[in-house]
Amino acid sequence: MDIVDSANSLNNSEKSLVQQQQRMKPRNNTPTGLDNREAMEALMEPVMDTVRLLLVEDHPMTLMGLRLLLQQAGGFEIAAEATTGRLAVLKAAETQPDLILMDIGLPEMDGIAATQQIKQAHPHIKVLMLTSKDDEQDVMAAMAAGADGYCMKGIATEPLSAAIRSVAGGAAWLDPAVARIVLSRFQGVSPGTLNGNGGNGFSAGTSSTALASGASAQVSQATQNTLLDCPLTPRELEVLRLIVDGHSNPQIAEKLVVTKATAKAHVHSILQKLCVDDRTQAAVLAMRQGLV
Repeated sequence: MDIVDSANSLNNSEKSLVQQQQRMKPRNNTPTGLDNREAMEALMEPVMDTVRLLLVEDHPMTLMGLRLLLQQAGGFEIAAEATTGRLAVLKAAETQPDLILMDIGLPEMDGIAATQQIKQAHPHIKVLMLTSKDDEQDVMAAMAAGADGYCMKGIATEPLSAAIRSVAGGAAWLDPAVARIVLSRFQGVSPGTLNGNGGNGFSAGTSSTALASGASAQVSQATQNTLLDCPLTPRELEVLRLIVDGHSNPQIAEKLVVTKATAKAHVHSILQKLCVDDRTQAAVLAMRQGLV
């Protein structure tokens, strides 16, 4: 379900919630041993911190759908909402959210200008662009303004939640639809020539700073030494090609018919051998140096 679908289903969801509440009755049964064990397991599960959000969107239905989507996802607190860029700057200073979901096409002040002002005054506040604009000028302007991530409005609930938590946790996120634009800008090639499948780009979790540093870096002496002593195995090269094509760990596992843990281990080994911090830098390095 995406943001628009969430808005359209608002009334049905509210009715369903009321019906469920009416059917619920208190339970007075004494817990069994199984119940106690399940309760203990639930207590031992890690609890994710609530992420406080500022929603910036000028379209009422989209804003309502976004609010509903995040409320249903759980783990998010809507600290405030803003319908203009100027109001977003004021609300950011007033509420100090963990993260701002920022549209670009806003009245009074666009989302890019608002992002720049917010990041200058409050660099600790994360900004995740959530917009329908995917042209190079807007994408690069947003990243230059200090945005920590960039998502398209068609994104579904699960990846949006993952993007928010990733950015709030200090990482960054680029929608695959725009990652190729960012990468191509640093590489100096056209977006459509990045790879054989039309420039799919990188999957979620890539950062603008990593792209900048990774794209400009040559193979370091440490990387050369590591590769000489312990070169990439044929399987790792295969995984590296999939990383370059924008595949996530679960997708890599599916394509190679291995477990997710095995795919993750391969990716970790590749990062260590290439002496890079993340898969984005690994992919950039691989393409620039002809490793794949």
